Formats: sequence, structure tokens, C-alpha cells
Amino acid sequence: MSYAMASALQAAVYQRLRDDPDLGALVGDAIFDAAPEGELPELYVTLGTETVRDRSDAVGTGAEHRFTVSVISAAAGFGVAKDVAGAVSDALSDARPTLSRGRVIGLWFERAQARRTGTAGRTRQIDLRFRARLEDN
Repeated sequence: MSYAMASALQAAVYQRLRDDPDLGALVGDAIFDAAPEGELPELYVTLGTETVRDRSDAVGTGAEHRFTVSVISAAAGFGVAKDVAGAVSDALSDARPTLSRGRVIGLWFERAQARRTGTAGRTRQIDLRFRARLEDN
């Protein structure tokens, strides 16, 4: 197994989201690798957790990355957050971004969870889970 491609995948996913015009039309530049310090925007996208499993074979080293992209919204309902989540899904599903190390064999949407968070459930959060298969050869 190799975790060596994790940083390359994260950078490529982040850049793909930043470059997507439909997502940019909804959230502007409020796309973060990590939520910034201080006051947060009322609507933003952030990269989240990741788990990685070995997917090496006789031909080479590989890994399966399951990662989360979260949409956070202070809007009263889920509508705005769902529009943004749809744009995130469209930007990443079946994408094959170029990595600085290794290559993406496939990138797929796996599932999503929408929930209320924060004080009195006033914040809406949608966590989108993706699966990426990478090769390092």
C-alpha cells in the first residue's frame, strides 16, 4: 500500500472544485481545504475526512481513497446547500483529475448525508462521500 498519493489527490480535488464554474457561481471562492479561522462565510465548501485502503496488485502499488467534501450553510432550509452539494457532485463524479504523483483510475460519488448542526440546529451540513481508486505506477 502507498499513502504517498494522498496529498496529490487532495490538491487535485481542491483545485477541481476551485476551478468549477458552476460551483463558483454558487459559493464564489468559499472553497476551503480547511475552514479558515475567525468568522466563516454563511455558505462554504470544505474538504473533510479521508480513509485509505491498500489496493495494490501484482502489477503495481495502488490505494482506494474514500473522502468527504462538506457543504455548510446558514440558510434556513436545505435548498441552497443541496444546490451546492449537487454542483460538488457534478464536479467530482467520474472525474479523472491529473495528479502530481500517481494517477486516478476512477472517482465516484458514494453517498451523502444531510443534517442540522450547530446551535439549535440552525446550520445545515451535507457531507458527500467519494471513492477514488489510484495507481502509483
